[in-house]
Amino acid sequence: MTQHTDLDERLERLQQRVTEVRSAIRTAVAESEEQLKERIGRAQADLDRSGQQAQEKVVQRADGARAKWTQLKADAAAAVSDVKANIDKRTRQLDAHAAAKEADWAEEEAADALDLADWAVENAQLAMLDAIHAREYADQLAMAAADS
Repeated sequence: MTQHTDLDERLERLQQRVTEVRSAIRTAVAESEEQLKERIGRAQADLDRSGQQAQEKVVQRADGARAKWTQLKADAAAAVSDVKANIDKRTRQLDAHAAAKEADWAEEEAADALDLADWAVENAQLAMLDAIHAREYADQLAMAAADS
């Protein structure tokens, strides 16, 4: 399997994951608070698990990638912490106005997360294109050396 094929398959899995998330979000809108809390707990566990798996992969890569992962992990941990804190806060609040403001904040956080995901996809695209280019260049140099 070539690196290009692997990248293509990973991109396909990412697209499938986005479709799954879209479906889950549409379903969550109609759920009770208890169901929503359970869904959030499952999503948190999934995020923790995938974060751990991703971290293990990143640890094997260059220092620059580790620094990026560390920052993304810190940002994600801060966002998760903020979300958990706001869930607890919303549970205690009864005031409709305050709840509406919290909902606005949560929607903004979701929009920010989507922006981050969009950036990550763009960054992944650039990295994949660079990898493809680097492989093509290496192959050209190898062929030129073989012909010499």
